[in-house]
Amino acid sequence: MTGNLLILVADEFARSCLGCAGHPVIQSPHLDALAARGTRFTRAYCNSPICVPARAVIQTGRYVHQSGHWDSAHPYRGKPEGWAHALRHRDVDAVSVGKLHFGSSRDDNGFSPEILPLHVADGVGWMPALLRDPLPDFPAARELAAEVGPGETEYHRYDRDVRDAACSWLDHRGRENPRPWALFVSFASPHYPLVAPHRFFDLYRDRELGEPIPSGGQDATHPVLRKLIGFFDYDRHFTAERRRLARASYFALISFVDELIGDVLSALGDSGFADDTTVLFLSDHGEMLGDLGIWTKQVMYEGSVGIPLILAGPGTPGGHVSHTPVSLIDIYPTTFDAVLGEVPETELPGQSLISLAGAADDHDRVVFSEYHDGGSPTGMFMVRKGHWKLVHYAGARPQLFNLDTDRDELRDLADDPGTASTLAEMERTLCGICDPAEVNARAFADQAALIAEYGGEQALRRRSDLSFNYTPVPAA
Repeated sequence: MTGNLLILVADEFARSCLGCAGHPVIQSPHLDALAARGTRFTRAYCNSPICVPARAVIQTGRYVHQSGHWDSAHPYRGKPEGWAHALRHRDVDAVSVGKLHFGSSRDDNGFSPEILPLHVADGVGWMPALLRDPLPDFPAARELAAEVGPGETEYHRYDRDVRDAACSWLDHRGRENPRPWALFVSFASPHYPLVAPHRFFDLYRDRELGEPIPSGGQDATHPVLRKLIGFFDYDRHFTAERRRLARASYFALISFVDELIGDVLSALGDSGFADDTTVLFLSDHGEMLGDLGIWTKQVMYEGSVGIPLILAGPGTPGGHVSHTPVSLIDIYPTTFDAVLGEVPETELPGQSLISLAGAADDHDRVVFSEYHDGGSPTGMFMVRKGHWKLVHYAGARPQLFNLDTDRDELRDLADDPGTASTLAEMERTLCGICDPAEVNARAFADQAALIAEYGGEQALRRRSDLSFNYTPVPAA
């Protein structure tokens, strides 16, 4: 049986920052209502904690090391073909509205049309992603603390335009068109700058917002984290007051995008398609928000790699919470299951979220993430299995966390003699997915080739775009 699919994406949305996830402050009534009529996955992850590679995973259903979209300078350019291409080949209308963060609309990315697309800057991306040995300076890090509080940004205007365009598309689709459809609606918020519209900022202005989780010194003791956090040195630019403003703004941006999503869901209801449309809400990655002394993403802690994921619609249990680990690779098969009622035979690693939502919790399902982008002197690989999380750093010592007893990831057990067998088992699990040394070498080789294509390392270090901190939106 065929149906329709509405995918709603918010950028940089931390998994814990939903009212339905138990957050004590955040107001997210529309997403809470979506979760109440569907299934919320409590252990959802991105497969790379950075925008461009994560969005390539969403599109292709492949891990980063399988597709070669290593970093913010290797954006998706329509190859390998993704789920939008595959649905289109099966007479399904695949349409996008909003942020894609691919190379450009000159490529056939699978969507037809792309409405208000936001792609990487200048069709090229973020050049510091390629400069990892030695790391360059990143002066734009100071901008994060400088741009916080109530106000208006180009992202707010853009997100409202995305909302309006998505609602208009649903309004004009028409029931007389028999072709099933998949509509991908993607907002920029709550991605920084951490400036929020006044009406939403006022919801949090006088609230007790809590404090970031203290670092516990891991940033200073682990050699890779020391370099990465030294590059993205956001936290040292904050005062206590600006830290509070930033947290209030981030919470407000979540309420802002929640309202926009509510408007799109209302338009879906008015269109007459609601009963035969699967709705999927997710983010590309999380946001650390000062926890452990870290802002934005780029690390393998839960705040960065954890994402919200809610599924609702035909065949999905309502009012359900699933503790099965899932990740962005599961989007590709889900699109087929939702629209065509079948999952094609492929070698892709994901499973349909519809089938996972309807099954008993599989706590031992493995999820995997990797990072080869700016600020990292070596490849980082994460495996979660059961309550254990391994973070493998190519050429450096690992980290091991028990997420049942150490939710905040403050106690690294990798050197504990009592966990030696667990560490070895987790390393074997990782090697069953990829050879981290080989993948790390291949990522650096591909990045070196692109550096040469752009005129060499010194030419890149002279480029003005070394400093930009977030992708500008298309002109109004």
